[in-house]
Amino acid sequence: MDREIPQAVVQKTRRRRQWQAGGALVVVLAAVLAFRWVLETEVARTDLRYATVEVGAVETSLTATGTVVPETEEVIASPIQAKIERVLHRAGDHVAANEPLLQLDKQISQTAFEKLRDEQQLKQNKTAQLQNDLQKNLNQLRSRYAVQEVRVKSLQAALNDEQYLLSIGGGTQENVKKAELDLKVARLELAQLQRQIQDEQAAAQIGMRSVGFELEMQRRDIGQLQRQLEQADIKATKKGVVTWVNEEVGASVNAGEPVARVADLSSFRIKATISDSYAQQVKTGGPVTVRVNNTDLRGEVASVQPKVENGIITFYVRLQEKNHQALRSNLRVEVFVHTDFRPNVLRVKNGSFYTGTPEQAVFVVQGDKAVRRMLRTGANNLDFVELQGDIAAGEEIIISSTKEYAHLKELQLSDN
Repeated sequence: MDREIPQAVVQKTRRRRQWQAGGALVVVLAAVLAFRWVLETEVARTDLRYATVEVGAVETSLTATGTVVPETEEVIASPIQAKIERVLHRAGDHVAANEPLLQLDKQISQTAFEKLRDEQQLKQNKTAQLQNDLQKNLNQLRSRYAVQEVRVKSLQAALNDEQYLLSIGGGTQENVKKAELDLKVARLELAQLQRQIQDEQAAAQIGMRSVGFELEMQRRDIGQLQRQLEQADIKATKKGVVTWVNEEVGASVNAGEPVARVADLSSFRIKATISDSYAQQVKTGGPVTVRVNNTDLRGEVASVQPKVENGIITFYVRLQEKNHQALRSNLRVEVFVHTDFRPNVLRVKNGSFYTGTPEQAVFVVQGDKAVRRMLRTGANNLDFVELQGDIAAGEEIIISSTKEYAHLKELQLSDN
């Protein structure tokens, strides 16, 4: 008959099996880790990129994005309110100076011009009538003045007669006094007429001057509208390329509204943008390098727009070779604003090994292995990184990413 196995024996057997399974698992993990360690410490040379440390200059720079734009681009606006009647050139067309771009319907402005001319003619007629009335009033006053002068002379003669008669006893004192009074009144009336003539002349001058101002203003308005009508056939003011034109035939445009742009594509500048956190470092006159399809062009910051939009500032770069053959309108380029210059330092080509920290591990190639060293980094840009510390010119380092080997002191380099 079967006997029941004691509980202590069962537990002992179970623990022994668990220890055996655990030991086997540890052995397997150790083997895997050992195999992985061997694999990690040996790397094919062809899987890595290398660069030689050299002595040279490193310019610290800020990276911005840029677009090639024409150095000069003229915005042509409609001089009048009109409708687009005909498009003579499209974007991309080369045009000569004074070559028409658009033809506008001048009817609205032509009607306004004719109305102004009619108003001017009416004003001139009214001016002539006013001048005639003023002259007529002056002539009447002068006639009255002349009559009054004769009357004064006559009264003066009458007074002289009365005074003579009084002196020979043939007249009376009352007659003399009456003659004197009549003469005095006549002289006052003459003086009053003289003042009226002067006032009328002054009023005539003021009136004619005012009318003259109105006529002059009308003449200027007519002249301006006439020039606008002459400019209504939109023309290029200089030789260039049409970069934009309003092609909506029949669309209405207001006076001063842009209808075309013509650019001189013989010279260019760069319109660049960068985060406003670098605003203090982007200054007018600062040196700049513009990379155009692997071609580096030197320049300087020409201007910085004071307005910040969405955390971005815009600035323009003046190029030394503004007509370089690599430049094309609207071409995207890289812009490097230089903020520091370090001559004669140890440098190496920039690569994914560089983490941007002041100190970092670098693998230096020594024969068939690469040994890790802790080095300091200094100035840097897209091309080079300054190295400081236990490193010398002529030594070769790995510039590929080495994050997965950060725990190793050295790497074995194989030719496979």
